[in-house]
Amino acid sequence: MNRIILIAAIGIITLFSTQGHAADWAVDQSHSSLNFKTKHLVFTTVRGTFDEFEGTVSLDPGDLSTIQAAFTAQIASINTDNDGRDEHLRGSDFFDAEHHPTMTFQSKMARQTAPGKAELTGDLTIRGVTKEVTFMVDGFHQSIDFMGTTKIGGIATATINRQDFGVSWNRTLDNGGLVVSDNVDIEIELELDKQN
Repeated sequence: MNRIILIAAIGIITLFSTQGHAADWAVDQSHSSLNFKTKHLVFTTVRGTFDEFEGTVSLDPGDLSTIQAAFTAQIASINTDNDGRDEHLRGSDFFDAEHHPTMTFQSKMARQTAPGKAELTGDLTIRGVTKEVTFMVDGFHQSIDFMGTTKIGGIATATINRQDFGVSWNRTLDNGGLVVSDNVDIEIELELDKQN
């Protein structure tokens, strides 16, 4: 009887010792970006980025269901390579950076769908409005050692309706189309450094 208990205990210890564990990873700011794109006048695409953002990530590359992530972007740092447009986006017609200076995301759960692929669901807050959003995650499953640092990288993407967050300015074209699409694609490209 004692032998059976001992064997069972050894099996449990072995199981837990061979499972991966989530680790903390720091965002390499110089090799990461928070990007977005949307349609303008139906047929052209306007692309932009938030130049100032920070985040924290915890994950086990072998089990992406362990992902936990939080991000904050400074609205004033929006950059579409057009000064006039950027000022308009910072204003009350769009993000209202004066009263809502940040955009944030806080993950709540993750589900691995295939090796190197997962769905990451959490709360996205824009202009003081919080909605649940799911990002499609691709990567973050193969690390490399580079100049003494363990690195990992990947992409997280989602499509949101900006109207859901009160970013509602628009104009109707003569043919019935809209100046700016309601749908906005978000793409977060991250290179992460493992923390000791």
